[in-house]
Amino acid sequence: MTTKTFIKTLSANDVGATGGHMGGILVPKGDGELLAFLPKLDPSILNPSEWIDCETPEGQVLRLRFVFYNNRMHVPTGTRNEYRITHLTKYLRSENAKEGDAFEISNKGGSNTYRIRVISKRLGFSEEASEYGPVRIKLSSGWRQVH
Repeated sequence: MTTKTFIKTLSANDVGATGGHMGGILVPKGDGELLAFLPKLDPSILNPSEWIDCETPEGQVLRLRFVFYNNRMHVPTGTRNEYRITHLTKYLRSENAKEGDAFEISNKGGSNTYRIRVISKRLGFSEEASEYGPVRIKLSSGWRQVH
């Protein structure tokens, strides 16, 4: 089975360093591969979401919520039109995640459980080892698929 892996460089807002209300990490609407990797959400429903089980490197299974905040499409005064992965705050804090670190999510094709981890930039993560083999990471903002 093929494993797909996506990595996002964490922003100050993602890790709660801005002091604002963190609504989860943003998943870009224009990234078809990343959206296809995550559970399919029905945009005809107001704020559709799916709970996803995610295993940490320590073997703990966390339930994260993948949600499409889409009240702009359903409510006359709605302003939101964005995908997010929420319920990450406690995990990111437990990993001491900082701005510039990376959040990784992967899945072996067909599995209902994703794997997540935080990769510290303080470790010089140009080449982190993954259980799936070496992962080369180029620092940039946003999400990218790792091959």
